[in-house]
Amino acid sequence: MLLTLFCLFIAVVVVQFLYYVVVFGKFSFAKPQAATPKRVPISVIVCAKNEEENVKKFVPLLAEQNYHTFEIVLIDDASSDNTLEIFETFEKQYPNIKLVKVENNEAFWGNKKFALTLGIKAAKHEYLLFTDADCYPTSKDWITSMSSQFTAQKNIVLGYGAYEKIANSFLNKIIRFETLLTATQYFSWAKIGKPYMGVGRNMAYKREEFFKVRGFMDHMKIRSGDDDLFINQAATGENTTVCYMPDSFTYSEPKTSFKEWFTQKRRHVSTAKHYKIFDRNQLSIFYASQLLFLFLPIVLLVFQFQWIAVVSIIGFRYLFVWLSMGFAAGKLKEKDVMYWFPIIEIILIFTQLNVFITNTFSKPVHWK
Repeated sequence: MLLTLFCLFIAVVVVQFLYYVVVFGKFSFAKPQAATPKRVPISVIVCAKNEEENVKKFVPLLAEQNYHTFEIVLIDDASSDNTLEIFETFEKQYPNIKLVKVENNEAFWGNKKFALTLGIKAAKHEYLLFTDADCYPTSKDWITSMSSQFTAQKNIVLGYGAYEKIANSFLNKIIRFETLLTATQYFSWAKIGKPYMGVGRNMAYKREEFFKVRGFMDHMKIRSGDDDLFINQAATGENTTVCYMPDSFTYSEPKTSFKEWFTQKRRHVSTAKHYKIFDRNQLSIFYASQLLFLFLPIVLLVFQFQWIAVVSIIGFRYLFVWLSMGFAAGKLKEKDVMYWFPIIEIILIFTQLNVFITNTFSKPVHWK
């Protein structure tokens, strides 16, 4: 029995090596990107629902971008606060801002995808750049950086949506490490030619890609997924690329309580079950390998079975994971979270297990 567990343990570490070094290495060990500015007009699309404080701060940052031709499409999704009034003020203040007002529709009530569809149709330009109402670009060259990755073939660009750093907050380090790991995964698979998701905080695509798949129609009844479900359906190895230059990042304010973050994670995880079979399987295999790596060596060490080999394999595994994720963290300006990596990883594994169990018995709450 112990020999079987030992062999399984070795197999798990081999799987982890394939993920972290072979797959994730496509991004982690890639060369820095260079921007080749394009002359394509861009429509920046922002959908907001009851975000009056955020839009006050962040819309002016979007309007001040250093880019030759762009508009900002502000979508008010039937807000009950002063979001619409603030948008109307910005529309008068900035000539390149267009306002889209969405009223509650009985068929699509509370569905962000319906609001985004109206915004996409109202956009003047063919190339669309998306961010959320609670996000802001790290640079005035955000549009320049993201649009620089468009080519004649590459019509979808996946960017990095980071979270702000909060001093002396361990939860913040957990959130940022998970964001780093998620980005490393979707950047790497996109580089391999198997893109499976992106984040609405920072992505771009040509409008024709939206209509090729009938927009959000195939998953309109699923409240979440305006970003990852769309990418999972529309993105291919031929039409998708990534952008990870520091000037292309966006930032948003992270959750400050474990309960809020856990609720957010429940929404994200519930969407993944609608991915394509290959994507669901590769994500499941990765998480299963994480979970088994945590438990198998404990059993083997308790019974002192080949303990020298077990400890050596554990050390080897942490070495290649630290190298792969360390290089990825350097690219995405998240190096500080790697100091806490082993502890954070264990917390994340148990949190994901808790999310899976909780979602099995109750549905998460989505965009209202």
